[in-house]
Amino acid sequence: MIRVVVVDDEELVRSGLRLILGTAPDIEVVADCGGAAAVDTVRAHRPDVLLLDIRMPDVDGLTVLRELEALPEAPRTAMLTTFDAEEYLGAALHAGAAGFLLKDTAPEQLVHAVRVLADGGRVLAPGVTPAVIGGYLGGRPDADARHRVAALTDRERQVLALVGEGLSNSGIARRLHLAHGTVKDHVSALLAKLGGVNRVQAAVLADRAGLVGRLSGHSPDSSPDGSPDGTAP
Repeated sequence: MIRVVVVDDEELVRSGLRLILGTAPDIEVVADCGGAAAVDTVRAHRPDVLLLDIRMPDVDGLTVLRELEALPEAPRTAMLTTFDAEEYLGAALHAGAAGFLLKDTAPEQLVHAVRVLADGGRVLAPGVTPAVIGGYLGGRPDADARHRVAALTDRERQVLALVGEGLSNSGIARRLHLAHGTVKDHVSALLAKLGGVNRVQAAVLADRAGLVGRLSGHSPDSSPDGSPDGTAP
């Protein structure tokens, strides 16, 4: 059973997320609270996954995240965000966030995202991908990114470009007319060649190397995460 804690300053949001996640037979919301009680609640319930509002009036999500990272077994944390909180995204990644979910994420995608997080993967809503890329590793020179991706094969660079657009492995497979397993292998290989980076960092590198947007005929992917369907590469 995947144990989840939900932290948000709005009780209505917490109730909605609890209701949605309660429909999944393998997920249990063990507690929900506002920001001020977040650290104590996580310590008391030791969840596998934490859904954490990035911006709250009492104690903001970044403060909570930094305190939790000091715990011996910190939960996998996805920040709950809206489009008007872009300035917080890069800081949250540096503080250890495992991903970002929009508060209006569809129910089935939210359930899927929690499973991905519990399995060690990372989730990144396509709608916030450009903001994350703009705020994360902002000082890295473009020449360095281009040098790093030069070690990839042509196909791996194609896959990396679509990772940078926020597509899941299933979306990349549809886009490139490849088997899902083949895409998963390509993603695992390119992450290793790039120095063992995670998927979010790979998306940033793709953008800084000028790969994102160079493939024509883009078809938006509806998955909320940039991980393989249910597992991390």
